Amino acid sequence: ANISVQMVAAEDKLAKRILARKKHGKLKLKKKDKLLWNFQNKIILFTLILFILGVVTWTLLWLFIVQAENKDALYFVGLFRVANIEFLPEYRQKESKEFLSVAQNVQHVMNLVYTTSSFSKFYKQSTVSEVSNNNNGGLLIHFWIVFVVPQAKGQVLCEDCVAAILKDSIQTSIINRTSVGSLQGLAVDMDSIVLSAGLRSDYWSTTGTGTNCMYDLYADRLHEHFPLDIHAAAGGTICYFKLIASVGHLIRLSVVSLQIEADNCITDSLTIYDSLMPIKHKILYRACEPADSLVSLVSTNNLMLVMFKAAQIKERKEFHGYFEVITQERCGKAIVTKEKIGYEGRITSPYYPSYYPPNCLCAWSFQTPQKSLGIALKFHNYTVSEKNIKGCERGWWKINEHMYCGYYVDHQTVFHIASSAVNIELQCSSKVSEKPLLVEYGSYNISQPCPPGHFKCSTGLCIQQMQRCDGINNCFDESDELFCVVPEQNCNSSFAIPDNMLSCNGVSDCENGRDEQNCTHSVPCNNRTFKCGNNICIRKQNAKCDGTVDCADGSDESSCSCGSSKSSNPISRIVGGTNTEEGEWPWQVSLHFVGAAYCGASVISKEWLVSAAHCFQGSKLADPRAWRAHLGMQTQGRAKFVSAVRRIVVHEYYNSRNYDYDIALLQLSKPWPDAMSHVIQPVCVPPSSHKVRSGDKCWITGWGQKQETDDEGSAILQKAEVEIIDQTLCHSTYGIITARMFCAGLMSGKRDGCKGDSGGPLSCQSNRDGKWFLTGIVSWGYGCGRPNFPGVYTKVSNFAPWIHKYVPSVL
Repeated sequence: ANISVQMVAAEDKLAKRILARKKHGKLKLKKKDKLLWNFQNKIILFTLILFILGVVTWTLLWLFIVQAENKDALYFVGLFRVANIEFLPEYRQKESKEFLSVAQNVQHVMNLVYTTSSFSKFYKQSTVSEVSNNNNGGLLIHFWIVFVVPQAKGQVLCEDCVAAILKDSIQTSIINRTSVGSLQGLAVDMDSIVLSAGLRSDYWSTTGTGTNCMYDLYADRLHEHFPLDIHAAAGGTICYFKLIASVGHLIRLSVVSLQIEADNCITDSLTIYDSLMPIKHKILYRACEPADSLVSLVSTNNLMLVMFKAAQIKERKEFHGYFEVITQERCGKAIVTKEKIGYEGRITSPYYPSYYPPNCLCAWSFQTPQKSLGIALKFHNYTVSEKNIKGCERGWWKINEHMYCGYYVDHQTVFHIASSAVNIELQCSSKVSEKPLLVEYGSYNISQPCPPGHFKCSTGLCIQQMQRCDGINNCFDESDELFCVVPEQNCNSSFAIPDNMLSCNGVSDCENGRDEQNCTHSVPCNNRTFKCGNNICIRKQNAKCDGTVDCADGSDESSCSCGSSKSSNPISRIVGGTNTEEGEWPWQVSLHFVGAAYCGASVISKEWLVSAAHCFQGSKLADPRAWRAHLGMQTQGRAKFVSAVRRIVVHEYYNSRNYDYDIALLQLSKPWPDAMSHVIQPVCVPPSSHKVRSGDKCWITGWGQKQETDDEGSAILQKAEVEIIDQTLCHSTYGIITARMFCAGLMSGKRDGCKGDSGGPLSCQSNRDGKWFLTGIVSWGYGCGRPNFPGVYTKVSNFAPWIHKYVPSVL
């Protein structure tokens, strides 16, 4: 029993020990767990703090980056004249204390102006880049203003707004009636203030170390030629040449030759400024294409900036020219004409034969010896017409108190003034330099402007009466070919006379066909004959690409891989427009501006299109980078080939007031591939002699509005058959039809081009199953499809030489 008890006691002790150990172990575990838990908490807490710090840091960094990315630095460049400080030679040295003193003073004033303006929170700094003398006295200050603006508010800072703040800060005296006022102690000439948006690259180049190609050239010897030659470096070049003449003189720059890439001045350009900084509103002249003919320009002050820009070189790029110092000329004089009728002298634009500078003013007074004699002015490649509500783009003329606008044309015009005393003023354009003007003057008989046996054209020219209604545009405006009685067909007379209107016009007017015989005989050239490649002319007017070799050298059938259509003989008669088939009009192009269909065009070669000049008016529309050409397309959005536009060439004589010379060429960035030739084909370009007759049926195509009241264009390419309207009826309808225009449509209305069709083709087939020619370009009209108001089209045959200059392969 004792043993038993002892054993129990021993087991009990053992159990107690085990229990005690378990308890002790639990205590140890609790202590370890507590320590472990504290350590984990610290790690978690530390990690959490790190995470929060990281999030905050990245958030701040992201906000900083986003803010930095969403803010733009806007640069404005300008100039003004300070009248109360005399020029010192030391001002030409940027490191001199004299220059720094003036620059700091002006910059301090500019800071005060803009830090207290409504744009103060965007204003960053002003920098004076040039201090020069000038012909008006005092100092000419060239400066930069920099703003930092959020992208969303970039539009707030317009050029006029920034300039207005500066002008409004100048206190002028009404009593003194002067344009010079006080700007924080500076006597600033308000009329001299010019300001425009500038480029970052120009800012750094003209204020810092952005270029190593900048030269200041001073000249004081009259009429000595100082050479100016620039060769572009391999990696691209931007060079600035600041030309400064002695006070009281002007600078004439002559451009002898220019080799650059033609791309609308995007990568390469030669720009001449009437200032020492690249101020947009002071551009005298800009060349975007190579040139090898002499062009000379004259400044309005004693300074000029020549900027030559060339991107990376694939071929030779260079500029050669010279500049000279010339004296200021007075433009105008008093003239007493002779009793003898006829032209006896000439008047010219200032500094002829140079381009004449902006803002010039000329005044001439004429006096004839008899009251019966008036003054005749013969303009060379120029015309004047009465000023209308739109104003004048290129300066204006005041002739005996009547206002006229001047326009450049490709022919002579005569302006008759039925008065023995004539006062004439020419106010030059306020924008850029213009081409030189040559005007012959003389007396004429007021009661009989043209000699006996002569016809007076609407252009003012006098032609022989026998030239009236001969089918040749002798007047240059077709006024001699309007209201003509169609001659009776005398099929028994001789058709050997090349001037016979019925002969060799492609239509058998006589039953025996005599009028279409012997049409390939050589005859003297005129605008009713076809000129072969060997410069021999034949009587057959529409010899080009008609399937018959008419020229001895075969040139009339060369370059004829054009004008072929998948459906070459559409026979349906339509009212309005109907859907086309794919490949039916393979030369039709849709031009998209910033992604939206805007105008039409026609394919004339692998990389060239023809369109209307009015599609590209304004700086934004003139930028080829904003355009895409959609070729081989029947339904919008499903083009077989899309290309960027590399270059836009608008006719130099285009007149936005009356749509004269409404034609433009577009060069594609890449040619369309041969694999697409089943849906893309060029249309034939008609030569100068190509004629269509009143009543001929042709076709217009486009994606424009189906009705005048529609808001959107058609998704599917539309076609409509129209007929050529008699030119006399066209003139009677609109009154402002020039020789570069014609009418087509139906006098009853219903078939016409409309908004969105502009620039598209009017295609005419030479004969049954023959080639298609681009006879017209959709230009303008009164409404769309209105009765008695047909569409007006650009006459492409008149521009054959101009097209050939850029695209030699098409003719």
